[in-house]
Amino acid sequence: MSSVVPPTPRTVLVTGATSGIGWETARLLAGRGDTVVVHAPDQASGDDAVARLVAAGADTLRLRLVVADFSRLDEVRAMAARVAEEYPVLDVLVNNAACVAPERHTMTADGNELSLQVNFLAAYLLTHELSGPLSARPGSRVVNVSSSTHRTASISWSDPHRAKRYSRLAAYAQSQLALTIFAREQAPWTSVSVHPGVCDTALMPLYANQGESAAEGAERVARLCDPAAELVPGAYYDGTAPAPAAPVAQEDRTVRRLCKLADQLVAKAV
Repeated sequence: MSSVVPPTPRTVLVTGATSGIGWETARLLAGRGDTVVVHAPDQASGDDAVARLVAAGADTLRLRLVVADFSRLDEVRAMAARVAEEYPVLDVLVNNAACVAPERHTMTADGNELSLQVNFLAAYLLTHELSGPLSARPGSRVVNVSSSTHRTASISWSDPHRAKRYSRLAAYAQSQLALTIFAREQAPWTSVSVHPGVCDTALMPLYANQGESAAEGAERVARLCDPAAELVPGAYYDGTAPAPAAPVAQEDRTVRRLCKLADQLVAKAV
């Protein structure tokens, strides 16, 4: 008589998990029995998100709320430290948190353009700060929730905060390109970026008039989190299938240049 070996319980951190694709991804992963660390920008929205997850059937004992405002890099560092202390093994990090670039050029207290920091620099810093837990067990993965808008973007190397010529669409697209490029950085874990589809979330008005449900987009993200799904390291996925990223996102020298810039921008915020 053969015995079925139950899957090893996994721990997953989902950023921006209070609404949209992030919340739906947390719901799906919790439904699989994973321990889900739910990131929220503030306590109130986090408590509400966890309550809705429990109402949707999630086991309250497998949910952990962490709070950090990604427009403040000191809060990102503090959150990473808390997660690393409580969860020395982290199997999946979903970098999903994002904001719409404001109509007017807006700088954070750390000295970075708002959407660049919230959508990319915070993810970059968080991933590096969690390198210990992410390296603790073979097979860990990082899923960067990007966008097809990265194809329209360029990195403004001499003016990454776009102070001289600001456009909210260009700023947002640049942040998504940076996130896509970042997935190609060499690491002990497997990193990918994904366009989950045009979904009806708070970001949609920036680039479309209608889209699929956030739950449909989350299903594609959750699929890439599944250990049974084989991933191509550094690849860009359109849904659940690898697709060509923007040419600049496939250049090794661009990856090195971006990481050097990101190191400089997060270091000045210490």
